[in-house]
Amino acid sequence: MMKTNLLGILSLLLLIACNQPVSRVTDKTAIEAGTTNIVAGTATLTGSITSPNDTSKDSIYVNVFIPHPISGETVSYKALVDQSGEFSVDVDVETAVSLVGLNISLNPYKTLYIELTSGGVTNLDITYNSDFEVENIDITPATMTQYDMIHGLEVMNKMLTYRSGRSLEPLYNKSTEYYQNLFKAGISERLRILSNDSLLSNELKEVLSKDLRLTRYTTHVFNYESEMILNYRNTSDNKSNKPDIQKIDRTYYRFLKDFKLNDPQYLHVSSFSEFQKEILQNEILGLPEIAESDIPSWLASVKVTLSDLVGFDHGPYYDVLAANAYARQLNEEVRPLTEKQKEHIAAYWKGGEIAKILFRKNQQVAALDKFKSPAVVIDISSVSADKVIQTILAKHKNKVVLIDLWATWCGPCLTAMNEFRSTKGEFHDKDVVFVYLTDTSSPRERWEEKTKGIGSEHYYLTDAQWEYTMNQFEFEAIPAYLLYDKEGVLINKFIAFPGKGEVKGMINSLL
Repeated sequence: MMKTNLLGILSLLLLIACNQPVSRVTDKTAIEAGTTNIVAGTATLTGSITSPNDTSKDSIYVNVFIPHPISGETVSYKALVDQSGEFSVDVDVETAVSLVGLNISLNPYKTLYIELTSGGVTNLDITYNSDFEVENIDITPATMTQYDMIHGLEVMNKMLTYRSGRSLEPLYNKSTEYYQNLFKAGISERLRILSNDSLLSNELKEVLSKDLRLTRYTTHVFNYESEMILNYRNTSDNKSNKPDIQKIDRTYYRFLKDFKLNDPQYLHVSSFSEFQKEILQNEILGLPEIAESDIPSWLASVKVTLSDLVGFDHGPYYDVLAANAYARQLNEEVRPLTEKQKEHIAAYWKGGEIAKILFRKNQQVAALDKFKSPAVVIDISSVSADKVIQTILAKHKNKVVLIDLWATWCGPCLTAMNEFRSTKGEFHDKDVVFVYLTDTSSPRERWEEKTKGIGSEHYYLTDAQWEYTMNQFEFEAIPAYLLYDKEGVLINKFIAFPGKGEVKGMINSLL
């Protein structure tokens, strides 16, 4: 199990890996003050890709990853490079200036940072050498240093993968204060990597510092019980028993005050949306779903729980949190806003930018909802591990079956699902079945919520069933996929989502 989890996390790190040399540095700075204004805008990215002569230009793609801090997700766009090496793509943005990730299919594990301006056009010309390393970048307007663009995510990756060298010690039998203090010390060690880099701009250092803290706390500190169980397994000789873990209450989350969450720069932090999801979904904090409550009443109840923990009872953070509460419904359940919710949004934000963003997102969700099949959860926990796939296929004779192995914590899994949503809807009246498998590494309640937005058929496998299935098909990471034809014959198996166009072609070839 742990091998699978680790590889899933590593696949996410590979997505943001950045390890190329820089050719030259300009004097510009990144993310200037006052650029975090919320706006329901669009931005245009144009440019050209110069690659070695033997590279087919019509097979090169530009992938752009846009954080949407208000609608609460990271949205990906793909643009095809034409025969002349040029590309153009229009993207939705939610801040006046957006700090986004970009990679090219020539070197997909090399992701760059760039800035896009709402209502503006950014032109990016990249030259690759014969080893498909970045040889030169020209960007107009030149709002970031080339060093920031090329090395920013490399530094982030170093901080995320840093190992202190300290011996692993039991934490499950120590106080929560001890655990949090040790965790803070580890964050400080990682941040020294950032402070020791003299070429990164101060502005980007501030963003990366916030990103590291939110990422680490979201992954580890929020999930105290699972972290302590893992620590017990790694430090105890008795692997079969569960430790007696200290119960935590809302006071455990007093660390939130350290983040100063009213700082608008968080709107540029890529992990901010996931951090917000943790706060909205946390069982200990127990914030109510916004549902059809009016926003002032919902915020009043939220502040009773949060204000002393975050250190303030008013400010822009609460408006963003309310927007994210609606986004939870739109993204997790892919369920459009009700008429009552629309009324509350219009009354509270009065046609402001947050309202425009939520209504824009709602239109997209409504279009997807027309073709979304309801989620069906099937319990096969009593089925022997070696009969799981056979049992699933037996239900769908004479149909093409695509099986997706995923987890709620797997970023690439969720990104793939988001990318495939509209294409999946095209098969709503075809002889195709989409099946989703996960295991106990996905918290049950979080999994149940996400299944509503995914739709189709879902199975929550036991550890033994999951391990057998992964080994049966020699999968070492997720997302992983199995494609069967109408006769139940395995036609293809693959790790990592190859793109909606390619998967669509695979399925159509079997219909």
